[in-house]
Amino acid sequence: MTDEPPLRRRAAQRQAGDGPHNRKPPAPGEVGPDPLPDGPVPLTAPREGTPAPAETPDQLAELVGRFAAGTGPVAIDAERASGYRYTQRAYLVQLRRAGAGTTLIDPLPLGDLRTLDEAIADAEWVLHAASQDLPCLADLGLRPRRLFDTELAARLAGFERVGLAALTEQLLGYTLEKHHSAADWSSRPLPESWLTYAALDVELLVDLRDVLATELVAQDKAEWAAEEFAALVAWGAQPPRQRPDPWRRTSGIHRIRGARAQARVRAMWYARDAIAARRDSAPGRVLPDAAIIAAAELDPKDERTLLTLPGFGGRSVRRLARTWIDALAEARALPDDALPVTPPLDGPPPPHRWAERDPVAAARLARCRAVVTETASAHTLPPENLITPDSIRRLAWTPPEEITPETVAATLRGYGARAWQVALIADNLAAALTSE
Repeated sequence: MTDEPPLRRRAAQRQAGDGPHNRKPPAPGEVGPDPLPDGPVPLTAPREGTPAPAETPDQLAELVGRFAAGTGPVAIDAERASGYRYTQRAYLVQLRRAGAGTTLIDPLPLGDLRTLDEAIADAEWVLHAASQDLPCLADLGLRPRRLFDTELAARLAGFERVGLAALTEQLLGYTLEKHHSAADWSSRPLPESWLTYAALDVELLVDLRDVLATELVAQDKAEWAAEEFAALVAWGAQPPRQRPDPWRRTSGIHRIRGARAQARVRAMWYARDAIAARRDSAPGRVLPDAAIIAAAELDPKDERTLLTLPGFGGRSVRRLARTWIDALAEARALPDDALPVTPPLDGPPPPHRWAERDPVAAARLARCRAVVTETASAHTLPPENLITPDSIRRLAWTPPEEITPETVAATLRGYGARAWQVALIADNLAAALTSE
């Protein structure tokens, strides 16, 4: 909890148990059960005004002192330049804490923020959709020891709309503008309106955390949330995994038939990736996926033919025509033993193939999915938050040799399921696996 005066319009605290599991959705002009006669209020400026971003060591040291002296949870957010830059680094960091106010940090001239990390290490960090920001924060030396994810909390509490703007409007009575969410945050200088938008992203986070924490307690889900948050902290402390064969994720690759055509996709993907990394530009801005697929299908031998294909009309793409032709020629010259090989399947086949390959397993999967759906509905949870779909597929495809609640529970834990998830579904899944 925080000792900062709450910024709320609700007439009274919500009553225990008055959560989304046993109430109608709010009517227009309401936040939860509390009427808002005038409707939600647009939030256009932070309480203390929009701060200028800290960008020097002295400015960083001053804010570190303020946040070390602050009290209660720390709201934190980061802005990236997805769709514009090659990396997923943070280009702006926003924080708010009772007693410290709101601060914005430009991390580009500062390098790392480990002194800030030490100053708020003992505090609970409040983030919205934490998994999106934890990697870029970790790159700056910011790693939470405890956190509260308002998006995940809202999912566990059964809210249908879990975006930050939707939750602040429904629960706090304020609307947030989100029209700068897809902006190029790597640009400098950042406009004042963008800085205000960024500051407002942390303005209400602690208030929202308090409301959601109360809701989770009322629904007896606080321990579930604690396990989920602990798992997020552990995940965020690990180095990012490198995907094998990242070129296989090219949009539209399902249309490519044959190893030789796949080699063309691979060659063009890596040629584009090298240019994107050198320019620090999003790969899709160098060459769209659709253009790679079109070239891999037709395999043009000269620039003139290449430039007639969809996606190759832009000036910057045309200037790189020789690069694309060379990549295609490289794939064409590969010996057969250097062509892409379909990687061994890690896990069960796609579910749409189960009925043909193993009808018994397909029936098991259907029964297990029914258990998940029914249990999630009974507890007002999204099924994917009750248990990951991949865990259910693996369990149904290769169940334990001896199927008991204990062996099913052990299998689910091996897939990363938390204790609360296992407790809710292991028994019924064991019954589903053994029934005919």
